[in-house]
Amino acid sequence: MNVLFLVVFIAASVLVVLGDPAAFLPALLAGASRAVALCLTLAGVYALWLGFLRVCKDGGLLSGLSRLLRPPVRRLLKTDDAAAEEQVAVNFAANLLGMGGAATPAGISAMRLFGEKKNEYARAMLFVVNCAGVQLLPTTLISVRAAAGSAQPFAPVLPALCCSLAALLFGAILVHLLYRKRRCA
Repeated sequence: MNVLFLVVFIAASVLVVLGDPAAFLPALLAGASRAVALCLTLAGVYALWLGFLRVCKDGGLLSGLSRLLRPPVRRLLKTDDAAAEEQVAVNFAANLLGMGGAATPAGISAMRLFGEKKNEYARAMLFVVNCAGVQLLPTTLISVRAAAGSAQPFAPVLPALCCSLAALLFGAILVHLLYRKRRCA
């Protein structure tokens, strides 16, 4: 991926230098300045949301949501491993709240537990659910749009939710069909 970015940067630089050599350095410095400003803004936003997550965790919201999610997790993943179910429920709860960074350790732990039990169906389904990225509150999307000066940073929330739910449904159906076919073979 880095090679691709390097090629695009070199091609754009060559085109700018050929078109207006005097504009190259000011454009380069202005872009770097905006990138640093955006990174600092996002660092503040991430600190805010991570603080919010800590309050949710300490207040019991995350554990309550994970307890609420355990029955659907058991049914979706077709597992009876309580430790893995708990980790998956925490993973789902954090993802639903838009806190993917907090969801990652629980997801990795659940994958490890499913791997020890040789539960490939649960691993595949967990992978699909995480890739679909269903979020009730996509904090990163909202934060990036707000930092960029969007007049309506919340505008894509509903379309993003609908698309991620459709991706989840499609992926879950495919996993179910694939593993049902394997059991029949």
